[in-house]
Amino acid sequence: MVDTQSLSLEGQIEAILFVAGEPVALSQLAEWLEVSLAQIEAAVERLIVHYQHRGITVLRHEDRIQCVTSVGAAPVVRRMLGQSGATKLSNAVSEVLTIIAYRQPITRAQIEAIRGVDCSTLVRQLQIRELVVDVGRLDTVGRPVLFATTDHFLRQFGLTSLRDLPPLDIPLLAEGEDPPPLQTMLPMVPMADTHID
Repeated sequence: MVDTQSLSLEGQIEAILFVAGEPVALSQLAEWLEVSLAQIEAAVERLIVHYQHRGITVLRHEDRIQCVTSVGAAPVVRRMLGQSGATKLSNAVSEVLTIIAYRQPITRAQIEAIRGVDCSTLVRQLQIRELVVDVGRLDTVGRPVLFATTDHFLRQFGLTSLRDLPPLDIPLLAEGEDPPPLQTMLPMVPMADTHID
């Protein structure tokens, strides 16, 4: 372990996250701090718990972490930055984002099979807002693009990881099967009231 004059592992990670300003891979932290990945994982979990109900939080997305402003601090930060508020997502955009979040990686055709209508414009809106991103191509005829959510999505919705999403069951459909109404599958939170900064 690097000699840091009795600074805890959590303190060392905080310092790196503060300076980095962007997501840092857990494996990179282990290398820099000369400790095992398991030690980094444990320290990160302690930091996540430590920063609950604080002005900042540790955001984890897959194998990367970042120190970000907590959702609860958004109103005061917006005032400080002179921003008036957030833009609402339409119901249709919210539905597509929900499907991507729960079924990622997913193709546009798979999203459309669930929604029952074309969604290319809606997916593009989500890409412009940096809430979803192209993560590769499905290894099948036509090699369709696969979409998944971003770190920005997690920050905007106050999630530390995708594991924080509430339970939701979107059924996989057989060829030619009609999907159930999407409203019956969405969480009880009013998605149209979701604000995006």
